[in-house]
Amino acid sequence: MLMSPARRPAGAGDLWAYERDLTGRGLAPVAGADEAGRGACAGPLVAAAAILDDAPGREIDGLRDSKLLGPAQRERAYDVIVARAVAWSVVVVPPSECDERGLQEANLEALRRAMLKLDVAPGYCLVDGFAVDGLPAPGLGLWKGDRIAACIAAASIVAKVTRDRIMIGLDVDYPGYGFARHKGYATAEHTAALEALGPSPVHRMSYANVARAAGIARLADAARLTTP
Repeated sequence: MLMSPARRPAGAGDLWAYERDLTGRGLAPVAGADEAGRGACAGPLVAAAAILDDAPGREIDGLRDSKLLGPAQRERAYDVIVARAVAWSVVVVPPSECDERGLQEANLEALRRAMLKLDVAPGYCLVDGFAVDGLPAPGLGLWKGDRIAACIAAASIVAKVTRDRIMIGLDVDYPGYGFARHKGYATAEHTAALEALGPSPVHRMSYANVARAAGIARLADAARLTTP
């Protein structure tokens, strides 16, 4: 019988417990997937997948959910993960696709693509949060999976670091919004810039705050055109 969210494997306090339990059932290699940028109103959605090696000497010390690490810690962990992982992949979904598909469908599709993109076929797939269909192997969605499964934690770091680097680049391309600082999330700084400048080409127009800012910008443009 495979694990369900209600049944954690023995040694569940160990971040590697899921991988070891599934490996013991003949389901190796175990892949994990997670995303970054789901809640942002600008920039891409990024998903990553990873298969780790739990052999002695290959485990990644200090591996944790990316949200529990600082930027420098994430960068160091990223370097170790991509060097030691059996396989890893990244998928970048542009803002326009997030708008066209809807966020939930874009998220599921990104996680699916990341698993399918791995150059080592997984025997089992663990996904943060959601059950995803169309995966290359049987799978399970784990609530807060990035805190309880090593492969998902690794994927969360790869996704987060990749997306942060993209947002820092977009800060150069679209100055004034502060993308390098808030990474596209709706902070007070971002909201003020959005309403002052109007949306950029990398904002998600399906978000209410972005649509509102676009309306404000159109009204401002109309006022300027009609002012004598």
